[in-house]
Amino acid sequence: MAKHKVFAVIGMGTFGKKVCEVLTDKGGQVIALDNDGETIEKMKEIVTTAILVDTTDEAALLKAPLDDVDIAIVAIGDDMEASILTTALLKKRGIPYILSRAVSEIHQTVLRQVGANEVINLEIDEGMRIALRLISPDVLDTIPLSKELSFAEVQVPRLFFGQPVKSIRLREKFNLNIVAVKRNVQDLDDVGNPRQREEIYLPDAEFVVKEEDILLVVGKNIDLEALVELE
Repeated sequence: MAKHKVFAVIGMGTFGKKVCEVLTDKGGQVIALDNDGETIEKMKEIVTTAILVDTTDEAALLKAPLDDVDIAIVAIGDDMEASILTTALLKKRGIPYILSRAVSEIHQTVLRQVGANEVINLEIDEGMRIALRLISPDVLDTIPLSKELSFAEVQVPRLFFGQPVKSIRLREKFNLNIVAVKRNVQDLDDVGNPRQREEIYLPDAEFVVKEEDILLVVGKNIDLEALVELE
């Protein structure tokens, strides 16, 4: 049987608590750490272990039972000093993978410099998603993969209606890859009533794209912009 991953989540604000809940629901072993006693008492009902500790105190952090932790999530928000120091001490402790939350680009840069393997900036990431959706209504949703690369849900351009994937040649023309296609399908339920459900297709070269389809594509942002500008 595969070993369940062990996660340490530091900082029990709204973001940290939600991370703990989701990881626990998905079967992860979760250690919650915070310097507020009342918060830690509440978290004991949710996670595997909840520890009252000041994670900016190296001596205190060394005593915390983190030897089996696979991934640490530094969810501390507004206190940048605590976030940076905690990330650095976790790195010094030898945690294999550290994901830290940033609240500014400078904060993000410093976190990487002190040892974070991955940094997320909720404000910047969400701002990018909203801006892209507003400027390009045909882009239904987008997930930034890097500064230049995104995964996006795109309404099928009119030019592609009724075309097989091999004729669209999205890779050759736009340097984009179709990962999947979403399509609403109508059928009947068990008692004969009409119903609509969403199907996900992994299209081959002969798959014909329909007007109502949504393309799930990945590629550079500049290429995505060129695609949605098609009439």
